[in-house]
This record gives sequence, C-alpha cells and structure tokens, in this order.
Amino acid sequence: MARLVECVPNFSEGRNIRFINAIAGAISAVPGVKFISAEPDKDYNRTVVTFVGEPEAVLEGAFQGTKKAAELIDMSKHRGEHPRIGATDVVPFVPVSGVTMEDCVRLAKEFGARVGTELQIPVYLYEEAATRPERKNLSVIRKGEYEGLADKLKDPAWAPDFGPAVFNAASGATVTGARMFLIAYNVNLDTNDVKTASEIALRIRESGRVKKDGKGNPVLDGKNQKIMIPGSLRAVKAMGVLLEAQNIAQVSINLVNYHVTPPHMAFEEVKKEAAALGAHVTGSEIVGLTPKDALLMAGRYYAPEASGEEAILAAAVDSLGLGQLEPFDMQKKVIEAQL
Repeated sequence: MARLVECVPNFSEGRNIRFINAIAGAISAVPGVKFISAEPDKDYNRTVVTFVGEPEAVLEGAFQGTKKAAELIDMSKHRGEHPRIGATDVVPFVPVSGVTMEDCVRLAKEFGARVGTELQIPVYLYEEAATRPERKNLSVIRKGEYEGLADKLKDPAWAPDFGPAVFNAASGATVTGARMFLIAYNVNLDTNDVKTASEIALRIRESGRVKKDGKGNPVLDGKNQKIMIPGSLRAVKAMGVLLEAQNIAQVSINLVNYHVTPPHMAFEEVKKEAAALGAHVTGSEIVGLTPKDALLMAGRYYAPEASGEEAILAAAVDSLGLGQLEPFDMQKKVIEAQL
C-alpha cells in the first residue's frame, strides 16, 4: 500500500491570481507531490490548496508553499470574510493510506519547527497535534484573528509552540496539525441576510449557542457561567457568511467527521432551520475534495431506488444542489478520482 498523506493548506489570498499561481507552483515543483487543486474565493480572500504524496514530499511541499506565501502576502493589508490569523493560515496533514495519525502529528511538528526557525513565523499546533486541550480547536486559536495577534503573543499562555513569540506583521501566525478528513461544505440561502445564516450556524454546530432570556441577556448558571444550548449536529463547525459576488448568505460548515454527520444530514438540518426563520436553501457547494463515500451516502438517502454507482452519485449532486454556483466535476472534486 502506498504511503499517502493529504495536505490542505489555506492561504490568505483569493484575489491575486499571480500570487496564487506562485504559491501553487512552489508546492507542485516539489518531487513526489501530486498537486490536486487550488480553489480561490474572492469573498473569503482565501485559497484552499490540496495536494498528496509520500510523507516527506508532502512535508517539503507544505514548507515551500508557506515560504512563498511569506514572500508575497502582506497580512497588514488583508481583508476577507473568513477568519484568519496568518498568510499561511492553517496547514493540516491528513492520513490517506499506509500512514497513521501519529505519522501526521510528526509531520505537523517537523513542519512547525522548520517554519518557526527558518521563516520566523509563530506556529501553533492544533487538533491531534495540540500540546494542550485549549489549543485543539482551531477557532479558539484564531480568536481575535490577525488583528488581535500582537496582543495575544504578549500573553505567556499563548506563547507559540514553535517560532518567536513576536508579532510578524507581514505573515501573522500559522496553525498546523493532524486531523481526519474534513469536508468543507457550504449551504446557500435565498437571502443576503448574514444574521439568518449565522443564527442557523449557531443552531446546528456542535458547540451550540449561549442561552438568553426574554431581554436577550445571557442566562447564567449557579457558578455565574453562561449556559450553552448544544447544537443539533455533532462533529460540525459552522458560521454565517456573505458571498458578495453572488449576493447570498451561506452557512459555511466544516464536517470534521463525515461518518458522524455527512453532507446530506447537514443539508437537511440547514433546510429545516432556514424554514423556521423564513428562508430557504437553494443549493450547496463542496470546497476542496470529498471522499466518494460521502456522496454515495447522500445518493442512497435521496434515491434509495437508484442502482449503480453513477446513478447514486448523480442523485447526490442533484439533490444537494452542488452545481448551483458552478458545475460540479466529479473527477476534480472526489479524492479517489485524483489518486
């Protein structure tokens, strides 16, 4: 069995095609790397890159992409809809075949050490590579985003795992770690009201939302702590965003374990909550890649009578509205088709 690792770095640049191509070129030039895709988003001002290869080749590709991003991106001028903390915002290593999660943790640590030493960028470890429980969640590390990073680095509790505890104005900080396959899945609404999308996100995400009284004030427990209402879906992170180019609101979702909550389950839950708020779902999109299994699960749910893999996959694409914003290319979006 081939030893394959997937790497999905997110770069804080989604508008300057020259910069995006240069970063992609730095990664794809590494021997042993199979470059799969670079998906820029102008509203998020962010590009999600996907590549696979043997562990050491992937490690080198991740470093070269980060190095090129540090040369080109100036975070002091960055504006975008998506939360971010640095030019190379997050670099996850994902086991695909012939490697363990522990192997990917090692890659994340080696990557972090090199970025911190050679590029002088503060690096934090998250998910399975996290050095302490409060750093496991990416959103916790990103809290305050780039704009709050200078103050964060002054706090000893937020000393980086690698690199200097010094604010790098151009590059910000980078988060790296190891995780299971994540599906970046966005559900589109028939409104441009971000508040509606955000409310839906609060209702479905596993972390839930703060319970409030009739006046909108947080309800506290006996220890003076805010009471949380759990979200309806497990293994789900979500937030509301506005796609300016389309003038629509989106519920932007990370399915951190699609075996627990697959795309079709998230889609149906968003439909239910949207209807309760007077909105409707019009379609959805997958950013980056998805395992074929996730689409087969959806196809079987929506078309139990369908026979043959092609028909089942077609039912999934149609029922989830995956072609609403742009045509859904199975050869480009399904990871098994790329390997």
